Parts: sequence; structure tokens; C-alpha cells
Amino acid sequence: MTKNDYMIELIRARRSTRKFKATPVEDNKVEILKETVLRAPSSRNLAPWQFIFITRADVLQELSRVKPHGASFLHEAPLAVVMCADIRVSDVWVEDCAVAAVLLQMTAQSMGLGSCWVQVRRRSHDADVTSEEFVRKLFSLPDHYAVASIIAIGYPDEIHNPILREELLDEKIHCIDG
Repeated sequence: MTKNDYMIELIRARRSTRKFKATPVEDNKVEILKETVLRAPSSRNLAPWQFIFITRADVLQELSRVKPHGASFLHEAPLAVVMCADIRVSDVWVEDCAVAAVLLQMTAQSMGLGSCWVQVRRRSHDADVTSEEFVRKLFSLPDHYAVASIIAIGYPDEIHNPILREELLDEKIHCIDG
């Protein structure tokens, strides 16, 4: 494999992991993940994001209740990263958080870790509380912090085959050739 093939191979292999081994993510790998999100590009280099790295089992258990569906696996993950931002800093904080989240997931993939995105923004914890409010309260975040997502990370305890090339939705590609 050439250096030019490396990224596409990571992208091809990356699948959402919802079952994790109990093995903790090593400190040196966590440090690389922290550096990754801090190096993420942001609009006008304003860096509105904030990242909360969680390895405490009791907090991960509580976080797994952020919404009724699609987050329960967080309690098994040895690491989760809350992607949030100070909305006063930039009007495109959602995009900035999304870019950082994707880089986080791809870096995790490159180190043999699995990951899964948990959508928080515009989701409900229950009939009275949004998922954002739930996370904001859990971590005592100020009201001007918005929560985009949570990324679960750890050593996969499941194997998913890559999506085959012929299964990709080519009709989503539109070309204007010159």
C-alpha cells in the first residue's frame, strides 16, 4: 500500500462500533486523540469547540442515558468524547464540531480503535428534557455551550465488513465536467 492509499483504506474499513472490549484505551493513544481534535480546522480558526474526554465508568453509565435510543452502548465504551462548543464564538460551531468528530474517529481507526457517533443536538432525553440539556446538566456546562455529539471509542468487540463499492450510492454524485 502506498502512502496515497492509506487514508482511503482507513475510510473503507471504518464502521460504527457499538460493542467494545473492556480494555482501556492507552494513555498515549488518548493523548494523540486529544491532539487530533485540537488540530481540527475551524472556520476562521476561531476554535469554538470544547472536548470532554471521559473514562470514568459511572459517568459513562450516566451518559448512556442521554437519549432513549442509540446511546446505551456508551456504558461499555472505555472512552467517550463529548463534542460541544461555545456558541458565542462562532455561528458555524456545528460544522466545526463535526469536522473535529470525523478526524477523531479516523484517528481512532488508524490506531486500531473503533468508534461510534451519538447524535445529541436536536435529540430528546425524554418528553421534558433535551439531550443537550441532559449533558449540559451532567457536566455543569453554561447555557452558551451547545452539545453536538458524543463519540464512543474503544477496542472493537465486533467485526463489521466494509461496505462493498457496488453498494455505495453513486446516484448521490453529480459531476459538472469542463
